[in-house]
Amino acid sequence: MLVLAFDTATPAVTAALHDGERVLAESTTVDARRHGELLVPTIETVLREAGASLGDVTAVVAGSGPGPYTGLRVGLVTAQALATSLGVPAYGVCTLDALAYGSGLAEPFLVATDARRKEVFWGHYRDARTRLSGPAVDRPQDLPGELPLVGAGARMYAEIVGASRLLDAPEYPHAGAMAALAAGELAEPGAPEAVLGPPRPIYLRRPDAKVPSAPKKVST
Repeated sequence: MLVLAFDTATPAVTAALHDGERVLAESTTVDARRHGELLVPTIETVLREAGASLGDVTAVVAGSGPGPYTGLRVGLVTAQALATSLGVPAYGVCTLDALAYGSGLAEPFLVATDARRKEVFWGHYRDARTRLSGPAVDRPQDLPGELPLVGAGARMYAEIVGASRLLDAPEYPHAGAMAALAAGELAEPGAPEAVLGPPRPIYLRRPDAKVPSAPKKVST
């Protein structure tokens, strides 16, 4: 098994390789404006560091969001293209699940990422492996109260949600956690707490960009 995982649903462009037992290589760069530019070089970096080639990959996994439209599409389109060219399966993993798993928490908590428009994408977790509800999109002041918070979406609204609720955990998803989640399920297909799905984007609202309306007629 050699799982190639990557995520572009947040400002972090992250990729990793997992052999079914451990993460062989991982690389993450935080840059919200360069997903398309950074993803392929990041994939090349982890392949080189692991001493592997694309031909060795047995499954491709991409973060399926939720996230901003453009960045999210970069990862999912790349996953589908690579899987087709390699003749291997492609899967999607909820980006919030990867962030939750990377926290390693064994207590109930919330994960929140930036949704722009002064909102957050969020999910409620029983522990690092089990999502109870979500993903959803809401204003930070409308998040369930009292539970600890993980993620950059929570940190950027610390004054609203309460700084004391923020936990010391990764702010962005890391592909190593995503790859470990996927590898575990691939090794035990049919697990009751499945995380793998089709490589399709999770959209919780319409994209920011809109098709321009028809120009108004000018009377003379």
